[in-house]
Amino acid sequence: MAAITVRNLSDSTHRALKSRAKSHGRSTEAEVRAILDDAVAVQKQGGLGSRLREIGRAVGGVDLDIDRSRQGRPPVDLT
Repeated sequence: MAAITVRNLSDSTHRALKSRAKSHGRSTEAEVRAILDDAVAVQKQGGLGSRLREIGRAVGGVDLDIDRSRQGRPPVDLT
């Protein structure tokens, strides 16, 4: 596994990390690893359709009045 050293960490930041680690029941080093893992984790985000669906749900739904053409399209000539 890789290791890094963080230099010039302020005393207040170090105290806050120690306090946060204690509240989560882990060492300061484990807390820093967890923070870094969360910071670089790929967020699971849906595509545009998923985002639009969530927006629609948040506003109580949306009714769209869309008239679609029933005419077929001519076949594409690939010759």
